[in-house]
Amino acid sequence: MARDNTRRRFLKMAGQGLLAAPVASSLISCSTAASATKAQADTSKTANLGTPKITLNVRDFGATGNGSTKDTVAIQQALDRCWVLGGGEVVVPAGNYLTGAIALKSNTILRFEKDAVLLGSPDFADYPVMQVRWEGKWIPGHVGLIYAVEANNIGVVGPGKIMGHHDLGGRPTAEKPLRHPALIEPIGCNTMRFEDFSTDYFRMWCLHPTYCENIVIKNLIIRSTGGNGDGIDIDSCKHVRIEGCDINTGDDCISLKSGRGMEGYSLLHTTEDVHISNCTFADSIFACIGIGSETSGGIRNVRIEHCKFTFAQTHAIYIKTRPGRGAFIEDIIVDDIDVAGTVAGFLRLNMLGSGLQDQNPVPGDEGIPTVRNWQFSNIRVKDVPVLIDGTAVHPNKPLDGFSFINVTGTCAKGISLANIKKAKLRDIKVTGYTGPLLSISNVTGSGLEGATTIDPPKLPDPVPTPTQPYRLG
Repeated sequence: MARDNTRRRFLKMAGQGLLAAPVASSLISCSTAASATKAQADTSKTANLGTPKITLNVRDFGATGNGSTKDTVAIQQALDRCWVLGGGEVVVPAGNYLTGAIALKSNTILRFEKDAVLLGSPDFADYPVMQVRWEGKWIPGHVGLIYAVEANNIGVVGPGKIMGHHDLGGRPTAEKPLRHPALIEPIGCNTMRFEDFSTDYFRMWCLHPTYCENIVIKNLIIRSTGGNGDGIDIDSCKHVRIEGCDINTGDDCISLKSGRGMEGYSLLHTTEDVHISNCTFADSIFACIGIGSETSGGIRNVRIEHCKFTFAQTHAIYIKTRPGRGAFIEDIIVDDIDVAGTVAGFLRLNMLGSGLQDQNPVPGDEGIPTVRNWQFSNIRVKDVPVLIDGTAVHPNKPLDGFSFINVTGTCAKGISLANIKKAKLRDIKVTGYTGPLLSISNVTGSGLEGATTIDPPKLPDPVPTPTQPYRLG
């Protein structure tokens, strides 16, 4: 017992003695070590450390948890020591921990116990600046409250709470060009888990993995309702599983992205193999699930199933891009979902004009995204204003393969589609609509009997070829 007390006092004094040290020095990522140990895993694997080699408590490193003293250095020292000793778990007990940005290192789980709350500092200076993604482009910006760079086998688990300071949200401007901090932001990481905690942040993203692989996001309660701010942004990531989450946001509940313009097209970091299941969504400003509009690295193999959409200010699902993005959106499967409370409708497809045009768009027909194989089945809707708004598809690259099968419920208006081949519509048994159930322009396939014909969509001007070829740099 005496030896344990001596060790506890030593660790606490060591943490307190470092409080005057520059915070940024303890936040440097160990990219060389991380790169050398990148895991080769698939979607079935998670950040599973087995029995932790060590368990450290942030209180032993000087964290106060009183809500007013900044505990940044103490928490970071616990995380760093866990990493250098081979990995394990860093425990945050009950209390309110005010902190600036903290960095996860490889083989480390950060666990928030019941009634533990991480409070983000209100000072931008507490969030170091590096290259971060913003609307599909790499720009200078502040790191997230919890972040990691090229770390493997990491995680954040609950049941505690993570709260960003509401004054820090917002968009970069010409006067203040640095991107604002996200809440949780791993970059270039492999094999991670985010489970069983709740968040509170708005006017910025809550969870933003970028260039990551093998991600499990499970049983989170995400709240971002005080202003526009996404819940989960999956940005050029592979092998992602999102399940059992309750997400209520201002902007998209979940957004899938992969870069914008020639930068994203040249890098070609695809978002792929994303499985979203057993989640509940509500959105007070935009869509519940947005696919795009930053799609220049491509998006493929997305499955959404067994989910409930309870409110959307626009659409439950919005798939969006524009000429100038290039790449593709393919193999999208949506099955067994319930949709109610949408202000605009269930599904919108917009391949013609969503999002900002890039300063260096992908020119010509190459810049028109390829779209194919989108399947929707076992959909139950309640009082949606429009079932499908699907006319904004480019005729030069029509949607190749679209199925809408076994759909029941009530809607005010039906389905409008344009520039689709190999469509398959079957067992659509909705009531309450006025006008035609199905309106089409340049659509081929099955289940189109009795459709009325509509005018083709207005097309944007072609993206010209620049006089000087684009150079990544």
